[in-house]
Amino acid sequence: MSTPNATNRVSASSLARITVITLFLLFMIVPILATALFSISVRWDRSIWPEGFTLDWWSKVTAKTAFRTSLFNSVYISGASVLASLALVVPTAYWVHTKLPRAKALMEILAIIPFGFPAAVLALGLIRLYGAAPLLLASSPVLLVFAYVVITLPFMYRPVMNALEAIDTRTLSEAANSLGAGQTRTFLSVILPNIRSGVVNGSLLVFSAAFVEFALASLLIGTRFKTFPIYLVEFTRFDARQASALALISFACAWLISLGILTTSAHRSERPRLTTSKTKDQ
Repeated sequence: MSTPNATNRVSASSLARITVITLFLLFMIVPILATALFSISVRWDRSIWPEGFTLDWWSKVTAKTAFRTSLFNSVYISGASVLASLALVVPTAYWVHTKLPRAKALMEILAIIPFGFPAAVLALGLIRLYGAAPLLLASSPVLLVFAYVVITLPFMYRPVMNALEAIDTRTLSEAANSLGAGQTRTFLSVILPNIRSGVVNGSLLVFSAAFVEFALASLLIGTRFKTFPIYLVEFTRFDARQASALALISFACAWLISLGILTTSAHRSERPRLTTSKTKDQ
C-alpha cells in the first residue's frame, strides 16, 4: 500500500509537470494567437483589444501576383535543395556507414560545421568562388540551392545515418549480392526502402529549413529571384498587418511539414509492434 507521503509526492510531481507543460504551451501559442489577431484586426494600437475585425489584409496580400510568384519560388528552391541533398548525402552516408566506418567521425564534424557558419560569411565565400569565370553562378538560383545544401547538411545526414544504424546493412547487402544484385541495385532496391523513414524525415527538415531561410536568399540573389521570406520582410516595412498574414501562412507551411514528420515517425514506431504481434500469434 502506498503511504500518504508517497501519494503527496506523486501528486506534486504531476502538478509540476502539468504546470511546466502549460507554461510552455502558453509561451508558444500566445505569440501565434497575437499575430493571428493582429492580421485580422481593423486597428490595434490604442487599446489592449483589437478595434474590429476584417479579412481585408488577407485578401489584399494573397491577391498580389508577387505573393504567388514568391511562394512558387520558395517551393521550387526548397524542392531543388531536397533533391540535391538526397543525391549527395544519402549515397555518401551509406558508403561511409558500410565501406568507410573510420570516416564517420569526420562526417560528424562536417555535419556540425554548418551550424557555426554565419550566413554573411558563407554567402561571401560562395560569391567569390562561383562568381568568377568559368562558373558565373552569382545571383543565380542555382547558387542559392548550393548554399541551402550546405546549411541543411546536418538535417539530412543525421536522420539518414540514424536509419542506417537501425538496420543490418551488412546482412542485407550480402543477401542481395548472393542473389546477383550489384551494388547500385542493392542500394536502390534493398537499402533505400529500409531507410525510407530517415530519408523522408531528412527531406522534410531540409524543405522546411530552406523554405523559411531569409539571410542567404537576400544576400545571394535578393529581389532578382524573390522568395517568400524576402516578400514577407518587405511587407514589414509598410504594412505589419499584411506581414502578419504572411507570417501565419509561413507558419502553416512549417506546421504541415512538422505534421508530416510526426506522421512518418509514428508509422515507423508502429511497424516493430505489428511485427512482434504477428510473431506472437504464430
